[in-house]
Amino acid sequence: MALQITDSNFEEIVLKSDKPVMVDFWAAWCGPCRMVGPIIDEISKDYDGRAIVGKLDVDANQDYAAKFGVRNIPTVLLFDKGELVGSQVGVAPKKAYSDAIDAVL
Repeated sequence: MALQITDSNFEEIVLKSDKPVMVDFWAAWCGPCRMVGPIIDEISKDYDGRAIVGKLDVDANQDYAAKFGVRNIPTVLLFDKGELVGSQVGVAPKKAYSDAIDAVL
């Protein structure tokens, strides 16, 4: 399962990580988010130990969604050494997410 990321742990988990971090910005009411969710969980298992993969509920945690300009969900952001290095808005195939992580590993 993907890690639960919140506004309170975002800096520690995402911005201070020495591994690549993929964050799925989602909401429970969002249909496309429910399509991306299982893909993100698979990516989390595939990259266990090599990258951190998590989900941030934008309804409960609006600070970092606003900070990174997340206006549409699902939006998946990729961070490397605390810097935003990639983004995917909307539903994409699993390969798009894994290719993004592979590019920074």
